[in-house]
Amino acid sequence: MGKGDPKKPRGKMSSYAFFVQTCREEHKKKHPDASVNFSEFSKKCSERWKTMSSKEKGKFEDMAKADKLRYEKEMKNYVPPKGETKKKFKDPNAPKRPPSVRFKLELCQPLKADAQMYNAQF
Repeated sequence: MGKGDPKKPRGKMSSYAFFVQTCREEHKKKHPDASVNFSEFSKKCSERWKTMSSKEKGKFEDMAKADKLRYEKEMKNYVPPKGETKKKFKDPNAPKRPPSVRFKLELCQPLKADAQMYNAQF
């Protein structure tokens, strides 16, 4: 799927992410066969999160702190693989880019002046 290292530790989750995860689990228990409209579901979860007291949010904040410690511990032990720098080979048969307008103006100005003088004689 991605270019990332599969051995790299999974990222830390926020307290809100843990809350949404539990909301999703509760919804699946109540409605196991129902399909979920993500936008409506996320709006309802965000409304519930906003109305929750700090005491209720504390459980999820503790989970987030524990996950952050887990992530930091795993990152200390993680050694990223050596990156190979590959030089991009330029195809000699590839078409060249057209010259810029500025280049054309600088190249054509002297020629234009010469042509005007030449044509002025006739």
